[in-house]
Amino acid sequence: MLIRPAIQDDSDAIWAIIGPTIRAGDTYTIDPDITEEAAKARWLGRDRETFVAVEDGKIVGTYYIRPNQEGGGNHVANCGYMTAQAEAGRGVARRMGEHSMEHARGRGFHAMVFNFVVGSNDRAVRLWQSLGFAIVGRVPGAFRHPTLGYVDALVMFRSL
Repeated sequence: MLIRPAIQDDSDAIWAIIGPTIRAGDTYTIDPDITEEAAKARWLGRDRETFVAVEDGKIVGTYYIRPNQEGGGNHVANCGYMTAQAEAGRGVARRMGEHSMEHARGRGFHAMVFNFVVGSNDRAVRLWQSLGFAIVGRVPGAFRHPTLGYVDALVMFRSL
């Protein structure tokens, strides 16, 4: 699997991945009614580096990396990851996670934090823990899940 920087021509393939995830409303805090144009602009924003995972010439996942905060907090990275639904369980997210940590180190980040991992997203929580992330905080009832109601949000962290 090749992971490379995203280019503007990738935006439709990226939307094909992020659109269904956003519309489902069960793992991301992005408004499920966001327009395609606004979602693309956000995912490919100037405040982040966006990457795509490519297998057999097809984009199967995407992630972005950015500083979690400005100024005194800009040595801690923050990322968002999405995998094509048809590719779930095939290691795409793991490979993007590994790539993002390598890339973050190369960019001089000292740590990585995920500010808002939906607690009911067991697959993501297990993946991040297997990659060395610890749950360092829990915000009770912080996410309004479309079928489960209010669920906790987790803060996950690891040093690089």
